Amino acid sequence: MILKADSQIATLLDFRYQQHYHAKRGQHGKGKNQEGRSSPDLILPVPVGTIVRDAASGDTLKDITENGELCTVARGGAGGRGNARFATSTHQAPRHAEPGQSGESRWLFLELKLIADVGIVGFPNAGKSTLISRISSARPKIADYPFTTLVPNLGVVTFGNYRPFVVADIPGIIEGAHEGAGLGLKFLRHVERTCIILHLLDISGASQRNPLEDYLAMNRELSLFNKALAAKPQIVALNKIDVPEARRSIAGLKRYFKKINKEIYPISALTGEGLPNLLNALSKSLARKLKEENQA
Repeated sequence: MILKADSQIATLLDFRYQQHYHAKRGQHGKGKNQEGRSSPDLILPVPVGTIVRDAASGDTLKDITENGELCTVARGGAGGRGNARFATSTHQAPRHAEPGQSGESRWLFLELKLIADVGIVGFPNAGKSTLISRISSARPKIADYPFTTLVPNLGVVTFGNYRPFVVADIPGIIEGAHEGAGLGLKFLRHVERTCIILHLLDISGASQRNPLEDYLAMNRELSLFNKALAAKPQIVALNKIDVPEARRSIAGLKRYFKKINKEIYPISALTGEGLPNLLNALSKSLARKLKEENQA
């Protein structure tokens, strides 16, 4: 039984409805010294980004990260030898034969972690879905209430002469997400797969939230879930500058982020203002990271 990565598949939903899979058994040997036919491999397609673990031991069998990658999870049993194999010059009609062996059987735990160059994080209604719909061809559901996005959305961004990159809208992360609050625990693992974190802050004041508190709280949740996330390159975007009240808060936010040596990008995901500067920064950062990895 083999798992095969298929880029055309986006979820593991099929395995929720069917949890038992059996490869076909081989055929018996026949007369005239004919061997039994081997059964064909059972190949099950899974999304790229699937982690395969043995359910009994918890050991990771494979981290499937490339389209077409294969992972053999259970092998068929060896076929037995018929009585003709035991014939000798002095014992030409043996009555002894070997039985075939049973194939492997195991329970697997499959986990999907989306692979993206840029992961957009931010509190509900920060404008993540609007942004991804503006910079890519992705068309997520957009509405003015918390947890509009129930699954991560992926989009491909093309900008200038840079290579296209994949951006993911990571939904449902709120304070306490690392302990299971909201939808965060379900989606925090997807951030582990991203190269760069794009932190989106709502500075319009409409949500009655403090952008700086949101920024610190989000980073705290990422760090508590996995300390390695805090070390990832991060770019900060101040969203909803199309709202008059938002523009008045930009100066104060710039002073704060300058103190911590982090550049910010005021944008409006709704009107598109400031997006070229943001995409240029993301593209350059990804190009640098790719160059570093090639030199390593």
